[in-house]
Amino acid sequence: MTDAQTLGRALDELLQPERFKDYGPNGLQVQGERPVRKLISGVTASRAFIEAAIAQDADALLVHHGLFWRGQDGRITGWLRERLKLLLAHGVHLWAYHLPLDAHPQWGNNAQLGLQLGLQVDARFGDQDLGCVGNAPSHLSAISAWSEHVQRVLSRAVIAVPGDGRPVQRVAWCTGGAQGYMEAAIAAGADLFITGEISEPQAHMARETGVAFMACGHHASERYGAAAVGRVVAQQLGLEHVFIDIDNPA
Repeated sequence: MTDAQTLGRALDELLQPERFKDYGPNGLQVQGERPVRKLISGVTASRAFIEAAIAQDADALLVHHGLFWRGQDGRITGWLRERLKLLLAHGVHLWAYHLPLDAHPQWGNNAQLGLQLGLQVDARFGDQDLGCVGNAPSHLSAISAWSEHVQRVLSRAVIAVPGDGRPVQRVAWCTGGAQGYMEAAIAAGADLFITGEISEPQAHMARETGVAFMACGHHASERYGAAAVGRVVAQQLGLEHVFIDIDNPA
């Protein structure tokens, strides 16, 4: 068992949120009342996740997508009210880390997705060095093989635009909604860029530059960082840790 201040310090020391310019507040977003024995991690602080965590007697939650984002008007109504009502009624603390949880070199979303896919990071690219680049395993040189591999690992159908069909030697990846990083991935020497989502321009870029593009799901690509960080910090502080995955088709 520990207190919220100790858990917060451990998370901040590991993820260093002060290093990042982000879209919302990183760190403690909702102060609860409970001493912390059980930490539950997940991708998003959705109502379904909060309810599932409360059902498992959570004292604190750690997520990648929190409750508060730049551009919100500040009113506590509707869906936000219902999520906060649950947390406050049960005294549960909520920590959220967005870009810091993407970027951690060992436990972050990008590093952990690379581990799942058999990729090792040997270079970084993009805004705040969030994107990763590494050599493709020798048995994965065709886009079709990559599509099958990613789909099998993530249990998620992928959208692939094959480019010019060149052998894949260098892979760039960045989890979530990083489709806008494609030009930076191309400049970093990628033959294939993997991210969570696709927008209209990326198909044209892939066809015109020859660099393949693959979207494997925002949620699916970001299932690993919060679980890894939660596990590490829980071990450090002697807490129980559980990861809860709430399915999301996006």
